[in-house]
Amino acid sequence: MSEKQLDANYYAKLLELQQLDFALVELTLYLDTHPNDMQAVTQYNQLAQKRQQCAYQYELQYGPLMHFGHSYSKFPWQWSESPWPWQV
Repeated sequence: MSEKQLDANYYAKLLELQQLDFALVELTLYLDTHPNDMQAVTQYNQLAQKRQQCAYQYELQYGPLMHFGHSYSKFPWQWSESPWPWQV
C-alpha cells in the first residue's frame, strides 16, 4: 500500500494505538508498585482488551503491526509493503 493510498483513518487508528499503548505502559509501571489496586487492574484489563480490538481492526484494514507470529498476514506477504507503522 503506497503512502498515497493511506487515508485519515490510517493515522487516526495509529494514534489510538499509541495512546492505548502509552496508558498501558503507565498502568504497568503503577501496578508494579501498587499490585493490590483493584481499580487499576480492572482499568488495565479493559484497556488491554480495547487495544487488542483496535489492533485487530487496524490489521484487517492496513496489514500487520507486529512480526514473529504476533500478527497474521494476508496473501501476498504484507511485510514487503510500506510504510510500516513505525515509519509513520
